[in-house]
Amino acid sequence: MNKAVVIINGAGGVGKDTICDLAAKHFKVRNISSVDPIKEIATFCGWTGVKDDRARKFLHDLKTITAEYNDFPTNWALNVFRQFLENDEEILFVHIREPWEIEKFVKATDGVAKTLLVRGGSRSRAGAYGNAADDMVENYTYDYYFVNDRPLDETELNVKALFEDILSK
Repeated sequence: MNKAVVIINGAGGVGKDTICDLAAKHFKVRNISSVDPIKEIATFCGWTGVKDDRARKFLHDLKTITAEYNDFPTNWALNVFRQFLENDEEILFVHIREPWEIEKFVKATDGVAKTLLVRGGSRSRAGAYGNAADDMVENYTYDYYFVNDRPLDETELNVKALFEDILSK
């Protein structure tokens, strides 16, 4: 079985989750974010699940602190990656925002992980958020680029074709 590990990135609101959901209609998909375990910690600190600019900055700062302390976000994602290699899922989406964290994960997977930048949506302007996680998404050379600017039915066909191509390599 062909498998693909895809680090997916893009500014808030460009449709990353939509791309993952559309892929899941055609492939066995697991969708995680390197900030997932950070959200659990943030909840203990009073975060209510809101994803406004202030909360995005808080989550980014908390992720940065845990990464500096013991590389917790990357190690957590690598554990999921190892589980993925042993199961029947076809695509593992890993949402990682910061360019240096993307590079770290690609290296840790010995280059198995490929990178995808999604562009489009209502808020894709660089520098619009005030935190490095969102504002620096363009500061990486990605393996694939997807412009999310078509009607949903057309987007679904384009997503299916993209991942058929990725899985065939």
